Amino acid sequence: MPRKILPTISLYLLFFGLSISAKPLNVVFFLIDDLGWNDVGASGSDYYRTPNIDKLAEDGMRFTNGYAACNVCSPTRAAIMTGKYPARLLLTQWLPSGRWDGKKERLREGRYISNLPLEEITIAEALREAGYKTAFMGKWHLGPEPYYLPEHQGFDVNVAGRDYGAPGSYWYPFEGSWNIPTTNGLKLFKDNPIGGEQGDYLVDLIAAEGEKFVRANEDEPFFLMMSHYAVHTPLQGKPEKIAYYETIPENKRQGDPHYAAMVESVDDSVGRIMNAVEDIGAEENTMFIFTSDNGGMWKATSNAPLRANKGSNYEGGLRVPVIIKWPGAAKPGSVSDELVTSSDFYPTILTATGLPLNPDQHMDGVDLTPVLKGTGPLDRDAIYWHYPHYNQHPESFAGSVVREGDWKLIERLDTNSLELYNLKSDVGEQRNLAKRNPEKAQELFALLNSWRQDVGAQPMRPNPHYEGN
Repeated sequence: MPRKILPTISLYLLFFGLSISAKPLNVVFFLIDDLGWNDVGASGSDYYRTPNIDKLAEDGMRFTNGYAACNVCSPTRAAIMTGKYPARLLLTQWLPSGRWDGKKERLREGRYISNLPLEEITIAEALREAGYKTAFMGKWHLGPEPYYLPEHQGFDVNVAGRDYGAPGSYWYPFEGSWNIPTTNGLKLFKDNPIGGEQGDYLVDLIAAEGEKFVRANEDEPFFLMMSHYAVHTPLQGKPEKIAYYETIPENKRQGDPHYAAMVESVDDSVGRIMNAVEDIGAEENTMFIFTSDNGGMWKATSNAPLRANKGSNYEGGLRVPVIIKWPGAAKPGSVSDELVTSSDFYPTILTATGLPLNPDQHMDGVDLTPVLKGTGPLDRDAIYWHYPHYNQHPESFAGSVVREGDWKLIERLDTNSLELYNLKSDVGEQRNLAKRNPEKAQELFALLNSWRQDVGAQPMRPNPHYEGN
């Protein structure tokens, strides 16, 4: 039985003296995997072809300082679902991870959990309790069967949501295997998550299922989570799309042609859902949110002018595209420089759909409504990250981060060293100002320490088995 956590939609409407016939706002959430900050035309790319995503930006608001809650996927997804920072959840690493080396790493990783706890009231549960039909399409990566899949976290429909973070292949039958780290050759077999037939492409199948859900729920409010596996590896685009990008000279390419083809297929998917919403007459009654779970992959795309890539605490690993279309609220074509992060979507969706906030749940999210409606700035001083782990991406390191205004402080947890950057003058994070401006560095460091204490951030401790370099 679903958990009774919020009033039903009819009770809510009665409470506020509204007509029962008033139609609640639908919500479509596009969560793309590993899409870089500049990998859409609306963000400035003249390489990737993304007319449908660009149309969302034309019809809504684009946030230039949009951030993922983590530099890797699972923690960001947990933040979106719960409205909490990953550090508060203790879900700070991609799942199941396992790449820590007991002999090569100086510190032991911080403790983390391996699934999104059922005790959390997800945004899907909040909306379902208010009478919404809810559906999840694509990558889940927040826990395994039989207990922790989307259908256990508030979604009426789960299409292709599994425990793994990438398919074996993007072509039918979508199967493959993955070498499990630290297991001396053991493999995880990735079976078919969606069905299909020969010649089917995973992005297209997920889009078709999303279309089907929209058309089937024309007469009731819905929440659709389009959480594509793309553009995560393996880099496998459609041949006809790859061929176009291969005609572009290498010195003018922003990324791998296979990756570019995948980005274009994701854009096609966005267009299909937008068209389905328009076809059922719900275009002016549907909120669209578009974002990514972390920065772009180093071997797939260039995140320039940002430094580094997925897996890093530099901007290329954390800053992502964020677009929100809210008809009647967000001014079409508007741009905001406010700091926003993954946990903010939960309270924003509640406000947009006319539901009461639940601050005991979305403790770290900030309602973006004032900015979207142009009524004022956000009630926020800073945003934070805590990643007490190792990974294998370039320029990756265990670290904690705070951004306040134009300033960003990074603490490298394995060396206890500080890096301070002014992103307004140095978005590429090339000039460490920690020694030149020690007062600002210490001010932000105190802010970071206070936040870590507040959320119960897990520390890294000395590794007694470390053998040195």
